[in-house]
Amino acid sequence: MAPATPASQGTAFRVLGAISFSHLLNDMIQSLILAIYPLLKASFSLSFAQVGLITLTYQVTASLLQPVVGRYTDRHPKPYSLPVGMGFTLAGLLLLATAPNFGVLLVAAALVGMGSSVFHPESSRVARMASGGRHGMAQSFFQVGGNVGSSLGPLLAALIIVPHGRGSVAWFSLAALVAIFVLMQVSRWYQAQRSAARGKPAELRPSAAHLPRNKVMLAIGVLLLLVFSKYFYMASISSYFTFYLISKFQVSVQGAQVYLFVFLFAVAAGTMIGGPLGDRIGRKYVIWGSILGAAPFTLALPYANLFWTGVLTVPIGVILASAFSAILVYAQELIPGKVGTVSGLFFGFAFGMGGVGAAVLGQLADSTSIDFVYRICAFLPLLGIVTIFLPDVGARKRAAA
Repeated sequence: MAPATPASQGTAFRVLGAISFSHLLNDMIQSLILAIYPLLKASFSLSFAQVGLITLTYQVTASLLQPVVGRYTDRHPKPYSLPVGMGFTLAGLLLLATAPNFGVLLVAAALVGMGSSVFHPESSRVARMASGGRHGMAQSFFQVGGNVGSSLGPLLAALIIVPHGRGSVAWFSLAALVAIFVLMQVSRWYQAQRSAARGKPAELRPSAAHLPRNKVMLAIGVLLLLVFSKYFYMASISSYFTFYLISKFQVSVQGAQVYLFVFLFAVAAGTMIGGPLGDRIGRKYVIWGSILGAAPFTLALPYANLFWTGVLTVPIGVILASAFSAILVYAQELIPGKVGTVSGLFFGFAFGMGGVGAAVLGQLADSTSIDFVYRICAFLPLLGIVTIFLPDVGARKRAAA
């Protein structure tokens, strides 16, 4: 673990590596829920609406609690909350492996959501503390761990859970235990940083945008609308892409999970690109390209054959994923000093939109078809046009400097 030195002395890459690795394990565990949907659907005779309800329970639990956790820890920092949150995830994982009915499945999903509600705002704060001023890079480094973990979930499900049954989910509790151990080390570093900062004058905040309150609120509203368009579309892939491939192209369950892995790995690559690019050219330009730029590919996807479906999901994943790091750091610059609140709001809203999207799209798929869902969702990235209403925070910072 990195020594307890202030972030201003440089980027603490060992801390970033530890928190990114923990994010990988956390999101790998979470993605197992999505990856074994076909198995759960067959085992419990679930409708698409019930499949969507599982995602809604997990993501709404996380989305409602994350802003609360972030606001509370802004006022009362809790360095050791990270391993405690992972403990909730561990409990949910074990319950998922042994759930006897649909109701217990929902409880398991809720516990995993509670773990996320603690992990994401606090780990995002740690990433910013360890950034050494390279905020976009640090957020991308942190988030790419989660995206890699999410992409591994379907692959591991295809290799381990599908052949051996739902009970083999319990083996992944070992990953949660490793994450708890790593997060204990991160928490000690976090505590040391707080102890070293006591009695020192408050750090100046050159990243503050200094915009009027009404413009800040408008910008936050625009960013949330962009998060809605991104995560509503992402829900159509993460929750129903396997069903879409099975229904339209008669792909096997394991084959469909490999296609999902390819998409989620593309998301991981896009996440790593967005933050550093925003540090270099400005976050507004990255946000422009990362939402609106995906539209040509999403509009073509419902009409593609199997080969081109696999090809198109790669640029869709890369382009859409490059947005979130830029959006999050842009929002943190709009409201300086509220890292936990902003992180909790945006992570929570993203989770919530994913959950609502899964539930709504599940109902739509039941009443129409999976293919119709993808034809409708294809238009969501066009909402990226609202980026025009965002102020150029980078220009204001340069003018202030």
